[in-house]
Amino acid sequence: MQFKTLHSPAIWLAAALLAGCSTQSAYQRPALDVPAQFKEATPEAAEAGIWRPADPSRAQVPDSWWELFGDEQLNRLQQQAATGNQSIAQAAARLRAAQAAVASSQAGLFPTLGSTAGATRSRSGGGSGASGASGTGGNTASSGNISTNYSLGLNASWELDLWGRVSGTVSASQASAQASSDDLAAARLSAQASITQTYFSLRAADASVRLLQETLQSYEQSLKLTNNRYRAGVASSADVAQAEAQYKSTQAQLIEAQTSRAQLEHALAALLGLPPAAFSLEAGAELPPPPEVPAMLSSQLLEQRPDIAAAERRVAAANAQVGVARAAFFPALTLSATAGYRGASLSNLVSAPNLFWSLGPSLALALFDGGARTAAVESARASLDLAAATYRQTVLTALQEVEDNLVTASALAREQQVQIEAVAAAQKALDVVNNQYRAGTVAYLNVLSAQTTVLSARRSLIDVRNRRLAAVNTLLKNVAGRWQPLGPASVQGPQAVAR
Repeated sequence: MQFKTLHSPAIWLAAALLAGCSTQSAYQRPALDVPAQFKEATPEAAEAGIWRPADPSRAQVPDSWWELFGDEQLNRLQQQAATGNQSIAQAAARLRAAQAAVASSQAGLFPTLGSTAGATRSRSGGGSGASGASGTGGNTASSGNISTNYSLGLNASWELDLWGRVSGTVSASQASAQASSDDLAAARLSAQASITQTYFSLRAADASVRLLQETLQSYEQSLKLTNNRYRAGVASSADVAQAEAQYKSTQAQLIEAQTSRAQLEHALAALLGLPPAAFSLEAGAELPPPPEVPAMLSSQLLEQRPDIAAAERRVAAANAQVGVARAAFFPALTLSATAGYRGASLSNLVSAPNLFWSLGPSLALALFDGGARTAAVESARASLDLAAATYRQTVLTALQEVEDNLVTASALAREQQVQIEAVAAAQKALDVVNNQYRAGTVAYLNVLSAQTTVLSARRSLIDVRNRRLAAVNTLLKNVAGRWQPLGPASVQGPQAVAR
């Protein structure tokens, strides 16, 4: 329906009234019923509460959080991964696409302006006739009217955002872009944590290789001693066979540890964005001690997790899309204007007699669509419910991860101390049995058993140290890289487990 004039006050009054309407619903973050405190927290931590709604502005991961481990080689690897890790590059590309979508949606808030220029040549009318002459015959034909027309003009149109369709689309794209930004932060945090843990596992493999090499040297001495005793007639051939079996078994363990170390080096290269052939890491560095974990962690730490912030922003985007879908039930009012010149001569085309223009609003409304708009609204509401459920599940998963790694870090600290004592006891027992064997008071089987116990205890200690580092590393990832929340509301908790 095209209006011929813009001078009707009723049209502008109606447009002004309609502009105050919107199909957008007020956004509320999804509610979540959570317990009053962390199950694995200390009693003091209960006073801090456990959960506050996610605030995207607080979803910040500190730079260089891994420096808490105090390992210079790890610091260098993280710097290298900042530009080479391809998971981070993928998330960065998705963020650029989301930002472009925001710019595209914002263009709908402004009028569009275009220009046209053209030239047409046409023929109209025409006829034929015949005439005769003495002694001769002939005919003539009329070719009709042939004309050329030129045109030059501008056109503009602007859809008034009466029902919030355009602004709702902008809001949805902005929320999606913020979610993509949080996804980038989450991908970066995940890559950093993966590099940290892979590096620690590689150092644990180095420690195992060194231990097995040292053990092989000791077992070689034991094998020589047993052979000498056998030749002297004070040991049996069974003792020699047992010593040799133990030596060969330890050689096999060493080969396995070296293979594991090589595979971890390959994995670390891939995380850095390098082919395995282009990367190598010198062996020899020790496992660093883990940073101390506060006994009390504030509930505000979960606000800083980028994955939770991203999930919340996707709920906001889905909520805006519901309003966009509902706006399709209402008419669209578009203001359009066209002006230009049209004439048969190019030389005087731009002149007053050739001027033309048109200006007016148009109102469009779909009267029947077979239920397509209703289905679109229902689909948008289902997407909103899905986003809300995903947000709640993300929060629940975050709570579980913090609980798991709180108890794991605490338990492994105690287990490490017990394992240190076990190594000391096993070594003491081995020293006693070695003296007894040299004195001929015990069989060589006792020596083998004691040696196996020492090796097993020392390897278990390496494993516990690696798992403790992994637990603390994962806990730092769970709380977005920092023990204390942002801002003045930081909760200062006491120091917890000792190294």
